[in-house]
Amino acid sequence: MTITELLHNPWPWYVAGPLIGLTVPVLLILGNKSFGISSSLRHICAACFPSKIPFFEYDWKKERWNLFFVSGIFVGGIIAASLLSNPSPVAVNPALVSDLARYGITDYHSLVPVQIFNWQSLLTARGLILMAGGGFLVGFGTRYAGGCTSGHAIMGISTLQWPSVVATVCFMAGGFIMANLILPFILAL
Repeated sequence: MTITELLHNPWPWYVAGPLIGLTVPVLLILGNKSFGISSSLRHICAACFPSKIPFFEYDWKKERWNLFFVSGIFVGGIIAASLLSNPSPVAVNPALVSDLARYGITDYHSLVPVQIFNWQSLLTARGLILMAGGGFLVGFGTRYAGGCTSGHAIMGISTLQWPSVVATVCFMAGGFIMANLILPFILAL
């Protein structure tokens, strides 16, 4: 297998999982740093919009490493999308394909179904709820929970923080409820 083939295909869980998990001890050894993505928005706002808002009054320069980390994710995403994109349709479980076909979702040539995620559908009730409402709820939930899934589930649980266990259980329960009980109603709109 060539390096290009390795990068074009999904990695097995037993390779990707430990690589993600190893970020925790590396960050702790390199300077007692905490892994999480959602706090980066706060650092960006504190750096770009200095004001007397108490939430943004802290030394954001101590968290520059996090901004470089997020910039690397962004640049890596651009590189992956432009150089490593897979022209094959996304592999979706046949049972899910038949379930989604009932809602008019049949195109899997993109990373997300184009019947839902496009500019025209943003102006529909279904698109507005999924994209704008979902984005608001993710942002609100992240702030309310004191961090995102990566911060709580990867860093928090591995450092034995009880609030992270509770937050991760709530994330999972919310995901199951959304996917199985609420999403079918939204997709039927």
